[in-house]
Amino acid sequence: MTEVKIKPLADRVLIEPKKAEEKTKGGIVLPDTAKEKPIEGTVIATGPGRITEDGKHIEMNVKPGDKVLYAKYAGTEVKIGDSEYLIMRESDILGIVE
Repeated sequence: MTEVKIKPLADRVLIEPKKAEEKTKGGIVLPDTAKEKPIEGTVIATGPGRITEDGKHIEMNVKPGDKVLYAKYAGTEVKIGDSEYLIMRESDILGIVE
């Protein structure tokens, strides 16, 4: 895992997407425009959780290091140095890969 100096706020999560496949199973090299958008990644950092309207604190269900599945077009893409990440709400995460 890379060290990143971003701390997400509230119920947001910083995710490093899994790299898109470069080749098909048959060995054909894919151009960038034909690559599938990844839907799996690794949680790098999480916010502290969200606060409900009545003031209760709800803990995050994911933690740094978790491998997760998320909605295909979820989150906001950010580039930090040479690496690309996604920042999204925890609710956009579909599940944890075990």
